[in-house]
Amino acid sequence: MAKKIGIVGMGLMGQAFISNMKKSQFIIQGFDVDPKRMDDLRAHGGTAVNTPADAAKDVDCVIMSLPNSSIAREAAIGPNGISEGANSKNLYVCDTTTSRPEDSISLSAELEKKGIKFLDSAVSGTSVMAQAGDLIIISGGKKEDFDACQSYFSGFSRAAYYMGPVGSGARTKLVINLILAGNRLALAEGLVLGDKAGLEQNNLLEVLKDRAASSKTMIDKGPKMINADYSKQGQIKTSLKDNRLMLEQGQILGSPMLVTSAISQCYQAAFEKGYSEKDTVSFYEILRGMAGLKEREGIDDVPFGK
Repeated sequence: MAKKIGIVGMGLMGQAFISNMKKSQFIIQGFDVDPKRMDDLRAHGGTAVNTPADAAKDVDCVIMSLPNSSIAREAAIGPNGISEGANSKNLYVCDTTTSRPEDSISLSAELEKKGIKFLDSAVSGTSVMAQAGDLIIISGGKKEDFDACQSYFSGFSRAAYYMGPVGSGARTKLVINLILAGNRLALAEGLVLGDKAGLEQNNLLEVLKDRAASSKTMIDKGPKMINADYSKQGQIKTSLKDNRLMLEQGQILGSPMLVTSAISQCYQAAFEKGYSEKDTVSFYEILRGMAGLKEREGIDDVPFGK
């Protein structure tokens, strides 16, 4: 029997969730503030509803996929929020937003007072990977709630990991993104140095991929850097937000954040130059500029700096 599910937030990730859940025979009702995304949901055979509260009606699980934890909180417990529409005795809210861990903990406590179960269920992977169902979920909350949501998670991911109490999923996502950002920064520095040395870029990348330094970042993002292909799989503005969350965790926990501090400056410079909605690795052009190389225009939409 097909399961019915609610979704709030249908951006790059949310659209991928919908596509895969439809393939998994889920009945979907969803809400987004962008009318175009609502039209996209209808085109996928889902039902567009008027509010987050409506998305929560007559379902046992609502997935949130939103830009930040403040917006997630409003969608969950604000006016016309999920909590107002909940009419299931066992409603689960799975928040895939890359959130501030402390906000996830606070939201969970408030939803619990209303009889709603909460899992911070961050996802790891690009929007392209999400479309292919090649995401993992890292989740924090009560273990029994995590187990109860496995059938929902399997509808849009290839694996789900239980990380501990609420906030653990969000913290794990930040650690993953921290290491990923470091990989990208190291690759960008290496490619710029190679360019300055006169090494042919594609040949250099092939050699790097064949040696001990190889990483998935090289395979996925190396060609985008070399070809100035900044069609978005992630966005500078999102990565900058995430890095600020990482730096905050470093301050709270007293942990060194050397690489994170450096790449945050690159993201900030890219944001200020107008790359905010370009792919995350468009910060490569900042390094090229610092090296005295020409900053190139991306292949999609407006020129950089405009």
